This record gives sequence, C-alpha cells and structure tokens, in this order.
Amino acid sequence: MNIATKPVSIDSILMADLVAQRSHAKAAGIENYQQRREHLLALKAMITENQARIIEAINQDYGNRSRHETLLAEIINACADINSTLKHLKKWMKVQKRHVDHRMYLGAKNRVIPQPLGVVGLIVPWNFPINLAFSQLAAAFAAGNKAMVKMSENSRHLSALLGELVGNYFKPEKLQFYCETGEVGIAFSKLPFDHLMFTGSGETGKKVMAAAAQNLTPVTLELGGKSPAVIATDYPMQKAVERIMYVKQMNAGQICTNVDYVFVHQSQLALFIDTATRWAKKHVPDIHSQDYTAIIDDRAFKRLTNCIEEAKQLGADVITLSDQVADANTRKLPLTLILNSNDSMSIDTRETFGPILMVKTYQDSQQVVDYIAERDRPLAFYPFSYNKQLINFYIEQVMSGGVSVNDALFHVGQHDLPFGGVGASGMGHYHGYEGFLTFSKLRPVFYQAKFSSVKFLMPPYGRFADKLLAFLSKLNS
Repeated sequence: MNIATKPVSIDSILMADLVAQRSHAKAAGIENYQQRREHLLALKAMITENQARIIEAINQDYGNRSRHETLLAEIINACADINSTLKHLKKWMKVQKRHVDHRMYLGAKNRVIPQPLGVVGLIVPWNFPINLAFSQLAAAFAAGNKAMVKMSENSRHLSALLGELVGNYFKPEKLQFYCETGEVGIAFSKLPFDHLMFTGSGETGKKVMAAAAQNLTPVTLELGGKSPAVIATDYPMQKAVERIMYVKQMNAGQICTNVDYVFVHQSQLALFIDTATRWAKKHVPDIHSQDYTAIIDDRAFKRLTNCIEEAKQLGADVITLSDQVADANTRKLPLTLILNSNDSMSIDTRETFGPILMVKTYQDSQQVVDYIAERDRPLAFYPFSYNKQLINFYIEQVMSGGVSVNDALFHVGQHDLPFGGVGASGMGHYHGYEGFLTFSKLRPVFYQAKFSSVKFLMPPYGRFADKLLAFLSKLNS
C-alpha cells in the first residue's frame, strides 16, 4: 500500500488499518492450525510465484544486486524458513502440560496455552528485505497474528511491488505493506501494536524503543555492531580466508552479522594479507561485474569512502584487494583491508556495513577476549580453530548474539536456531520455535479440582490450620 498517495494524514491511515486488523482479530477469534498453515503457504506462494519480479525490484533498489545473492540469501532462505515452520507448527501449537504441587493442590491441573498477541508491527531494513520480512512474517503468522510491515525507503521498487501483490494473497485485515515516504517510520513506531519488531541500526533502534514505550508495546530489536572473527594458528589460513572473504564480499559487506574485524596472530599477518589478496583477485576480479553488489545509495558510499580516507590520514594502512578504485557512479567499492586502525578512527568505532575488513593482530587468546570485552557486545562472533578447548574458551569468554565456529554468518541460516542480539546488538529472538514464542502469549491456566484443600486454610484460623501450615513448612524446608 503506497500511503503517500492518500490525501489524509499518515497517522490516521496507519491507526485506521491497525484498528481494522484488531477488530477483525476480535471478531474472527483465534486461528486454528489449518488457517495458519494456509497463511504460511500463501506467504511462500507470494515469493515463488513472483520470483523474477522480486529479484528485479531488489536489483533496481540497489542499482546492482547479484541475482545469485538474492536467490540464495532471500528467496531460498525465506522459503526454507517457511517450510521449516510448516513442519513444526502443529507441535508448537499444542497445549503444554505443566507440573502441579499436589501437596497443596491435589487433583488440580496446570496448562500453558500458546495464543496470538494480536496485531504485530514489523520494521524491515533494505539489506535483505524479503528474507527478513517473510521470515518474521512466518513466525508472526505461525503464532496466529495479523501483521503490518513498514519497508525501508531504500526498498522503494520492492515496496511498490509488494504493495501491488499482497492483495492477491491476503486480505488487508491480515497483512499490509507500507512504503517509507520519510515520515512513516516515526508514525509507525508510535502505534499501539501488540508487539513491534525492528531491524536496523542501534541509534534508530533507541528511537523506536522510546516511541513504543509510550504505549508499553513490547519490542524485539535486531541491531548490529562490530562482529569479530579470530583465526587461531592451528587453523588452515587458506580455509579461514576463503570463508571470511566470501562473507565479506556477499552483498558488498552490507550484512549486520558480517565480519567487521578479524584477529590474526602476529606471526601470520603477512600470510593472511597475501592469501586474502590472491582470493580477491580470483573471486572478485572485476567490481563492475553483475556478481558484485553495489553499495545501496550515495550517502552510504560516501560514508564508506570517507572512513577509508580518514583511516589513511590518521595513520592506518589501507590495502585495496583490487586493481580498480571505488566508483561513485556505480557505487561499487572494492574489497579493502585496513591495518593498524584505532579508536580515533570511525572505522573502529561504528559498524562498517561495507566491503571493508579491519585486520588486527594478537599474541594470545586472552588479548582477543579483553579487546572484545571492552566494547559493546557484538551480534555475532566467529572463532576459527580445531582446538575444542580453545573454541570453548572463546564461547565462554566472549558474549555475543550468536556464534559460527570455523565459518562466518551461517548460524543465521539455521532455521532451528534462535537469532538475536544481546546488549547493544539487540534484544529478543526469532527464527524457529523462538520466533513462534516471540509472537505468542504463553497463557498459564490453572484448573482447580472439584475438591480444594485450601478450604481448610480459611479464617478464622484454628489449631487445624496451624498443624497443616506447620506440616507444609516442614515439607518445604
């Protein structure tokens, strides 16, 4: 839905749509398994039946987005997530039995009933708009909710397409998409949703959370940060480099869980640089290839080139892994290594979100742990080693949202693992069962037995109550 074409205020439109969805939820009641299954299948059909148009719309939004990356990271991953949800949905929806203290409540029953929250709001970024929107919708629909989705201003072509398509698959009281016009995000965050999920930067996340707090709307924040990797000396350098650099070039580094900086043992620095250089020349020989994605817009391109220039001026060593230079016209930026950076540089203090990799050296594992611990908790952490003791040391000592061992990024693609940050990198989870839980209210229900022993504890209290309470106190001491 393109709300920019409406003659009335954005706030009024959004509130009217929210009221309509909430009213329908109340009138229709809780969706059963079959209804939820049909909605999940409709989500998948919306992707698969319009795959070519979706790929082209995302390509237009980027200027150039690798078709293969869109297929792998968006289309295939989103559909696989929906398939996994369908596989487990019936089990997730089951009423859960819980234990009862029969010493106090003989014959009673405890149950937990998963029920939908109602209407949820999703604020989706531009970097993986289909993957993020539809995996979040899969979790919301599995839990039986209605949804309103606010897309990014950098996803204008895709937003318009989704707004055109959604009516073929869903009624507006179930799902609506909204284009960003510059004012929608603020108004959207202020709506009294039953749950609000935001994916994006930490600074914007603070504003979203503050707006949601006015309505006591619970939030899930999927933010970012500077996710580190560390390569132990026992791990093959060639393998570590190809896995790290593959992720670093994907989507031109514009991934919140990308490797932001890598620790290389001081004795292996030259080997790392040489291996990374050879890998880039083989796999990304031409930044103008359609296989290499552009930076999303001019502002982001300028921010990245300014970071590189600032680092140079402040004494860092910059190594461009290509014979080509950054091109402002196509917004293509070659893979770049930055060495000897420090906290006086922007590249060290804010999320990179581009094809730039900081390389830091270390002498012992405690040095790595100490460096990371002094900074905000990252969204992801990537230790490379065959030494199980060392891997366990890193997992125990470095707190992060998630971990991939001996690879990068791919814990995010596991449909039965929760995804989410910690501290400055976010709060709450989705994916799999945890996504179902995020958008559900687990209602505790106590069923009293026909006979209740509590009747013997009613005032006025006498000798029997004294003896019974003394007996129970002894049992629980």
